[in-house]
Amino acid sequence: MTSFQRRQALLPYLLLAPGLLWLAAFFAVPLYYMARISLEQGTIYTGYHFAWHFQTYADAISAYQTQIIRSFLYAGAATGIALAVGYPLAYAIAFRGGKWKTALLLLVIVPFFVTYLIRTLSWETILDDDGLVVNTLQTVGILSGNGRLLATTAAVIAGITYNFLPFMILPLYASLERIDPRMLEAGYDLYGTRRAVFTRVTLPLSAPGVVAGVLLTFIPAAGDFINAELLGTPRQAMIGNVIQSRYLELTDYPTAAALSFVLMAAILVTVLIWARVAGTESLLGSEAR
Repeated sequence: MTSFQRRQALLPYLLLAPGLLWLAAFFAVPLYYMARISLEQGTIYTGYHFAWHFQTYADAISAYQTQIIRSFLYAGAATGIALAVGYPLAYAIAFRGGKWKTALLLLVIVPFFVTYLIRTLSWETILDDDGLVVNTLQTVGILSGNGRLLATTAAVIAGITYNFLPFMILPLYASLERIDPRMLEAGYDLYGTRRAVFTRVTLPLSAPGVVAGVLLTFIPAAGDFINAELLGTPRQAMIGNVIQSRYLELTDYPTAAALSFVLMAAILVTVLIWARVAGTESLLGSEAR
């Protein structure tokens, strides 16, 4: 093998090296230390020592299973609402946007120009008991005179949905934008009605965007804690709030680390089930039938 051939053979590994080093330094190594901490035993006063203490996992799940389940319920509800809102919007931009497509997409991502915390605080103002939204709903009779939106489950789910909605819209738009107009024309020739064309052509061809949007929305939503902290009460606390509290306030590092791994494992299982249900055809795209 010549020196040129050797350089050619090494080139892919050299290109991969920066990314692998980054993952090793900022993902693998922290993950190892977090796993080690989760197996430690002790208190903040006596100090922690490594003891292969797997009981921490069982105790953490037993103590905080309510928050774990609540996190997945909130994330699932927010993902479903985001899909219901995002798909028609992405569809309208892709097929009806015309020369305004770029401007409409810009409006979708404009909220990202403001920090996540400020966006959530703005919802706290919008849903305030003396705000326009609550006063309007009370006037039309949807809310009672002493009813409120802030510090409720609805407020937390609404905040999560709003903050992660662009993660749903953008993959959906990208998938819909790639649909060949000739496929839609053929669909009208075969099926005739808009509903049939949508269910038999558009929806199957946009399935990869649905799968991607659901994953990109659900995964960060399940670990979110800002919305529950600012828009809810302790009754709406999610597992992210527990982890944050255990790490930064109670300094119970083993429990916090164990809960982090439980959350990661639960999300991974959920993603695998979703991929199984969606199937490889939806993940990779399939031809309309």
